[in-house]
Amino acid sequence: MKKVSLLGATGSIGQQTLDVIRNHQAEFELVAMSVGDNLEKTREIIAQFSPKLVSVRTKEACELLKSEFTGNIKFAYGKEGLIEVATYKDSSILLNAVVGSVGLAPTLKAIESGKTIALANKETLVTAGHLVMEAARKHNVEILPVDSEHSAIFQCLQGENPKTIEKIILTASGGSFRDKTREDLKNVTVEQALNHPNWSMGAKITIDSATMMNKGLEVIEAHWLFNIPYDKIDVLLHKESIIHSLVEFHDSSVIAQLGTPDMRVPIQFALTYPDRFKLPTSTRLNLAEIGLLHFSKVDFNRYRSLDFAFSAGKIGGTLPTVLNAANEEAVSVFLNGSIPFLTIEELVEEALELHSPVMNPSLDVIEQVDRETRIHVRKLVDKYLNKV
Repeated sequence: MKKVSLLGATGSIGQQTLDVIRNHQAEFELVAMSVGDNLEKTREIIAQFSPKLVSVRTKEACELLKSEFTGNIKFAYGKEGLIEVATYKDSSILLNAVVGSVGLAPTLKAIESGKTIALANKETLVTAGHLVMEAARKHNVEILPVDSEHSAIFQCLQGENPKTIEKIILTASGGSFRDKTREDLKNVTVEQALNHPNWSMGAKITIDSATMMNKGLEVIEAHWLFNIPYDKIDVLLHKESIIHSLVEFHDSSVIAQLGTPDMRVPIQFALTYPDRFKLPTSTRLNLAEIGLLHFSKVDFNRYRSLDFAFSAGKIGGTLPTVLNAANEEAVSVFLNGSIPFLTIEELVEEALELHSPVMNPSLDVIEQVDRETRIHVRKLVDKYLNKV
């Protein structure tokens, strides 16, 4: 039996991870988990899976759950709680499904403790890819991708020589507004942005999909995961989300991974690798029913966030940290209904333009730049709101 630590158990990826564990109770056991503020769902998970360690966001929530659950469950909270879950002694694999740069420190600590990492938290590699991959090599730890695109590439590369890769191609659905012009985007609502045509995801990732920042972060993540230069990474619009990504080789052969849009597939593959288990709850792909698949080039003027990500990744240093932190703050404000959709891009662009990147940054420098960027973006938001 494989014992699992799960960061972000009440989120979209976390819930689908629990589905996988539920379907394979003889193979997996949830022994430690972190959650956010959804205590009702947390109670349900504890009742069903009986984890030994549970971390919550605040001390108040921690004390409340302690008073409700007696027995062998330990409760923790905050950043220290995340790290405690990530490094829990009885688990062999950490599935990091939290959203944002908060996932970085727990991942590094889990690597140091020798755990296999199933990574759904792309911000970990975006903000500190050089540190994470160096630590993984040092401690001989596998990092298994959970994002559907990176899982697809990982699967395409099984048995292949990485030196023969010509390029990797990430597919993108185009998000909620793929059929709208930039002029159309000026007055779109939060509710419209959250209506993704293909995938069931959390709010922040769904907004990132609409701006295409999600794909930009995935480009940077792919660079680190597969040790691929940016000029060998392409993005292709594919609105059906059936081909999850492709790899082209030197001999012009192209291998693609296909499947219905279901995050439980890459989640389960990361947990079972190198084996494959049955997934009874997934819909099987029927290409005859689908009939047609559509592809088109990405317009970088239409999807400016993707352009920002390529540029930040190529320059490197602390610039991807700024990209990620500014975007997290801007998306949060948009979700609160305080700024228009296109202002997300404007805030990110201004933060990038004002930053002088530090090359090969330490973890302390990365965390400092992250904090400073968030403060700066909040000030920009205040200026914007005062003008409105």
